[in-house]
Amino acid sequence: MSVWLIYALLSALMAALVALFGKIGLANVDANTATALRAVIMAAFLVAVVLFEGKLSQLPAIFANKKAIAFIAFSGVAGALSWLFYFIALKHGSVSQVGPVDKLSVVIAVVLAFMFLGEKLSLLNTLGVVLIAAGAIMVAVK
Repeated sequence: MSVWLIYALLSALMAALVALFGKIGLANVDANTATALRAVIMAAFLVAVVLFEGKLSQLPAIFANKKAIAFIAFSGVAGALSWLFYFIALKHGSVSQVGPVDKLSVVIAVVLAFMFLGEKLSLLNTLGVVLIAAGAIMVAVK
């Protein structure tokens, strides 16, 4: 099994736990405040990982690369908005509906990568993307 696949599967598992734990945690609290707290916890955890790995010295190189820092910042804002919308959706909807609709991000990411990054799609890839979209829609409709 490829290293990327192992990490992608672990990512999917952790994303599923985000939905489950998030839904439970949002029972009687404001979704935006909960998202902000989650972000602080995530930031502290990730800084601890960087410190543990001894990679804090790589920060100046990242800050020196204006294109990298700009797109990392854009990604951060997009991620924050995604979390805000996700937690609000979880607050008002069921995990079994919100989770699959959120995974339409896979379809959108593939389409955007095709359009803006020039990534190629085979017929099989295209069929898979269409099936993901159809599956998310079918699961979300009750």
